[in-house]
Amino acid sequence: MVFVCVGTLPKLYVRSSTLTCTSLSSLSVPPRNAGTPVSVSQTRNPITIRLRKILGTNFTDEATTEALRTLSELYGTQSTVSASDSKAQINDPDSDHDWSDDDTDVVLAVQDHRECLNETASRARKNLRRDLENKLAQGSQQFLQAFSEVDQKLDELQNHVAAMRVACDEAETQLRLSSEASQSLLDRAESLRSEREEVEMRKSIVMLFLNRFTLSNEEAEAITSRDVPIGPRFFEAMNKTEHIRNDCRVLMSGEDGPTKAGLDIMASTSSYLEQGYEKIYRWCSFEFRQMGRDAQLEVDSTMQQAVRRLSQRPELLSEALAFLTQTRQTGLLSAFLDALTRGGPSGLPRPIELHAHDPIRYVGDMLAWVHQAIAAECEFLESLFGLGGAQEGDSRARRMVGAVRTFRGGEEEGWVKELLNSAVTKLCVPLKVRVQQTVRSQESSIVSYKVANLLQYYMLTMRRTIGEDALLSTTLSEITDVSYKVFFDAIEAHSRALLRISLDPDDPSLTPPLPILEHAQLLREIMQVYDSSLLDDTTAEPGPTFNRILDVMLDPAMEMCAAAAEEKARYRPQWDRAVFVLNCWCYLQNVLEAFEFTSEKRRTIQDKIDERVKLLEDEHYENILRDASLYDTVTIIKSKSPSDRLSHVLPAQQLQPTLARFSLWLSSPEVVHSPRLSALTSPSLHSTIHRVSLARVTKAYAQLCEEVRKPENRYEAASTLLGMERPFGQAGVLWAIFGLEEGSEEFAAD
Repeated sequence: MVFVCVGTLPKLYVRSSTLTCTSLSSLSVPPRNAGTPVSVSQTRNPITIRLRKILGTNFTDEATTEALRTLSELYGTQSTVSASDSKAQINDPDSDHDWSDDDTDVVLAVQDHRECLNETASRARKNLRRDLENKLAQGSQQFLQAFSEVDQKLDELQNHVAAMRVACDEAETQLRLSSEASQSLLDRAESLRSEREEVEMRKSIVMLFLNRFTLSNEEAEAITSRDVPIGPRFFEAMNKTEHIRNDCRVLMSGEDGPTKAGLDIMASTSSYLEQGYEKIYRWCSFEFRQMGRDAQLEVDSTMQQAVRRLSQRPELLSEALAFLTQTRQTGLLSAFLDALTRGGPSGLPRPIELHAHDPIRYVGDMLAWVHQAIAAECEFLESLFGLGGAQEGDSRARRMVGAVRTFRGGEEEGWVKELLNSAVTKLCVPLKVRVQQTVRSQESSIVSYKVANLLQYYMLTMRRTIGEDALLSTTLSEITDVSYKVFFDAIEAHSRALLRISLDPDDPSLTPPLPILEHAQLLREIMQVYDSSLLDDTTAEPGPTFNRILDVMLDPAMEMCAAAAEEKARYRPQWDRAVFVLNCWCYLQNVLEAFEFTSEKRRTIQDKIDERVKLLEDEHYENILRDASLYDTVTIIKSKSPSDRLSHVLPAQQLQPTLARFSLWLSSPEVVHSPRLSALTSPSLHSTIHRVSLARVTKAYAQLCEEVRKPENRYEAASTLLGMERPFGQAGVLWAIFGLEEGSEEFAAD
């Protein structure tokens, strides 16, 4: 390895690896201390300056490192060859010296290697400039050789360029001559190009016009051909035809008026539309004929769209729907008769006429079947006309089950209403015949009422579903009227029979007789049926029909009780007819108490009971006065004239025994409980009548005391006369004895 220290580029100093540190130290300048002076001779010594420069050289610089590497590569080849030769000699197996056994040979080989390195370094110091100049000269020769080849190629290229320039000049001359010769052709071609562009633009405009205002062959075939079925392709062609007509109307409404092209377009599209509507009519008529015996009718979107388009031609739609009406009438009638006589598939459900012995189930099954058929038919028709729910911005929501159907007057709703009415027309006759036969054969009034009530329920349901003007609603209304007539005839006959019943003269009881109990039980059953089938829960008031039932059932019963009591009283004068009548009427009123819708009739009965109670209060009051020995005294006080003195009409000798007997009566049990009123079945009436009568007795006694105390009646020691017996001339004491409250509203009107 050779280290080269470069001071300046022209001069190169090579130091052998054999240079020791001792020699360097001997040559180097000793370090000076801070206080040691430096002489001028030492500072200007060239060797010292050189050594300092060499020793101060920075070998970590990239440029220096690269220069040393270049020198090493330049002179490293020769030293490597010499070293390899020495090593070959040492490792030569044919050598006569064995270096592994003789250390002297090794030392000699190392010394030879060092000498070779020293020679290389010495040669590098001596021949560096010359070697570098040789290298530069050699590189310059190579550059000159390369540039000579480039110069030769450039000469050839210049010759080619000159030849090309001559050829281009010739071509330009020929082109100018050709352009001058073909100028007329170019002008003609330019004019043709402009004309072609104008023709293309006109063609595109015409094509756009034809595409917008005419039908293609496929679209015309979809409308007119029988081979193309009704479907999306057909409806798209119909839509385009309608759009063409609408656009053409806009064009024809301009200032210039209608044009021949516009009239031709309108005529051709009108022909296509008519053919399309005829095709829809034939297809719908065929499809409607197939909807005969299908139990489950389904309407696809194609059928809905076809009917919606055909509605623009009402006359064609009417003819097509006529086939549907006939088909559905026949199908529903056949299905109804099968349900009556054959039943369902495989006999399930069983035939309806097997239950003819049970009138309620028989009539109910027939009406339920009709109602179910109408519901299915209505759903089919609504889907056919696209009225199944909110569609096309309609805010109408789907109708709830059982809700009143409102027809808003739309065209589609009119068709649905008419078709629904026509479809069930043939069901009216067999239904009416069977129901009337069943109703007229009933003997039980309660069964007749149940059937009539059932018919009324379905009549109201049908009115809500298909309207009041529908034929089926009218038929059900007639059947319901017949059923109610049969029922009213039955209960009127029962009421007339009740009026002819007389009471047993030997029966001393005052309770309602058995005919009244049976009649009330029949009325209770009728009210239970009405209550369980009340259609309108928003009001508790019954309709006129049920009010008539109450009048027919209750008025004869109440009349019978009063008339029979009067008749029996003639045979048994001691029999209490007033208590008997009140017991019967209160029993009838109690029968009505359980039903809120009888409030009006209960008020009517209560008014009649109040009248009877008033009469009984008067009788009971007179009886108490007689029992208390005050009747004659009270009669004298009321009948005397104002000019007469009471002491002359009723002397004190006669009044004192009367007051004594009244005091004795106050100690009897009749004051608390009346034996006559104990026969009343209503404890409240017993208590009310007795208390009112006692209050009237108290007021009569107070009037007696007041008349006795008046000075104009000339009683001597009036206070002593009244105070000898209870209640000692004090009305308040008598109120307390009777257990009554003076001034109570209960006795204010007496």
